[in-house]
Amino acid sequence: MPTVATPSQVTSQSSSLVVTTDNLLEIFAEFLNIDVSAGDAASDTLNTYRRQVQQFVDWCDRQKLNAAEVTKDDIKHYRRWMVEKQKFKPATVALKLSVVKRFYQAAVEKGLISINPALGVKPPREKRDPAEKITYLEKAEVEKFLEAIPQDGTLKAARDRAMLAIMTLEGPRTVELHRANISDVVRQGGNLGIRVEGKRNIRVVPLIPDIANILMSYLDTREENGEELKPSSPLFIAVGNRAGGERISRRGIRLIVDSYLKQTELKQTPGRTISAHSLRHTAGTLALRSGAELRQVQDLLGHADPRTTCIYAHVADRWENNPALKLGIKV
Repeated sequence: MPTVATPSQVTSQSSSLVVTTDNLLEIFAEFLNIDVSAGDAASDTLNTYRRQVQQFVDWCDRQKLNAAEVTKDDIKHYRRWMVEKQKFKPATVALKLSVVKRFYQAAVEKGLISINPALGVKPPREKRDPAEKITYLEKAEVEKFLEAIPQDGTLKAARDRAMLAIMTLEGPRTVELHRANISDVVRQGGNLGIRVEGKRNIRVVPLIPDIANILMSYLDTREENGEELKPSSPLFIAVGNRAGGERISRRGIRLIVDSYLKQTELKQTPGRTISAHSLRHTAGTLALRSGAELRQVQDLLGHADPRTTCIYAHVADRWENNPALKLGIKV
């Protein structure tokens, strides 16, 4: 069964070469290496592309199809399989189809095939209200959540307090904190911030003084425990016998968040489930509700499109400025 090649496995193509699935995979490996994000794609992004293409190639194998010869109708059947058999959500189907489209576009640009069979195959429409995906904690719940972190002087408590305060009030993505190093803690005058690498850019997340002090206390605790902090050291580390001192994983961050959410009985309430990503929604929603300007929140969260940030404003606005409130009719 063919697998997605790595850039080192790319071979030169001959004009007389019979096009095979392996040829397409080799060209796609080259595309991943030099074209995605202008050659500066994060490893997570590249791995996502490889997984999505591998899933498509595996599907072709099961259908007895040569991936180099599929038609637009075949791509439509693949879409139907994702919707009906896999029960993927429209956003997931959209991602997978976009990767398949780029898979074939790379082959078109290299002259292996003449037509991209995935062009024009659209994902199903998203039927959910965009604001429905925004789950967040209210201010009182944020206080309850952060108060659950013990203040016992341990490294774990110091790490959890710094990490969760940053996530809940400043809104960085989980992957951004996972990637951050000690060298990414920056000073600008008397202010402290964290340089984070997002989906398409690098920005500095400014820390309010209280959080800056908590972060520095956490780093001091690491040094007191005998660690030599180097610029390349991860900012947030795993604590424990198995992976103590190593960079905390994205899954590890999610597990920590969930543990405190469950402890405070905030994980699931009627009509709402809170996740690690909900803390990012919390930062955006509460900031806008407190009077922050849309542009400021967009910059804080690293949204490329202001329409994404607008969803947070719409969440609160829907109830507070409900036109039905102006009717003055008692029921």
